[in-house]
Amino acid sequence: MEHGERLGHNLPSQHAEPAIGLVECSSIARGYEVADAVVKASPVHLIWARTVSPGNFVILFGGDVEEVRSALDRGRAVGADALLDAMEIPNVHRDLVAAVKGPRRVDVREAVGVVECRTVATTLVAADLAAKAAHVDLLEVRLAMHLGGKGFFLVTGETGDVTEAVGVGAEAARRRGTLVRDVVIPRASAELIAHLF
Repeated sequence: MEHGERLGHNLPSQHAEPAIGLVECSSIARGYEVADAVVKASPVHLIWARTVSPGNFVILFGGDVEEVRSALDRGRAVGADALLDAMEIPNVHRDLVAAVKGPRRVDVREAVGVVECRTVATTLVAADLAAKAAHVDLLEVRLAMHLGGKGFFLVTGETGDVTEAVGVGAEAARRRGTLVRDVVIPRASAELIAHLF
């Protein structure tokens, strides 16, 4: 997939700090309504308001923690029966935005971990928590497009750290009822590593 086709390829870093919120809807029409409602409810920056596979709609917004929380409450209320998932991250990990934009050029050490989720919102939450949980590098966060609406993220580091990070991310997704699968590859092959980028 070309980076220009990715959800988040042009994510502006300055609007994704210190907090972000996201509402994911099963209805495109309702998604537009939610996008309008969140910016009217609170002075947040609207980062994305767009359709994603498989015909859903995501609204991502950023700002101060309380502003994001207020906008998210309004988005959930307006989303109502079309709400698929929603989330807020109060203090975004420094590498999350870069990993959403495309694979980060980092040294792949020893192990690679993958967590696959059913929704965009959970993928972002799980990736952020995993990156904060252990000494790992967040390699990539892929969202929705060409994935049937799902998302996944990759981390790399020493095997113990990757196992810890994947465990934390997977547990977050499990609690939200959207975990598809999690995998730790202890000694990733050179052939696999070449395909990560």
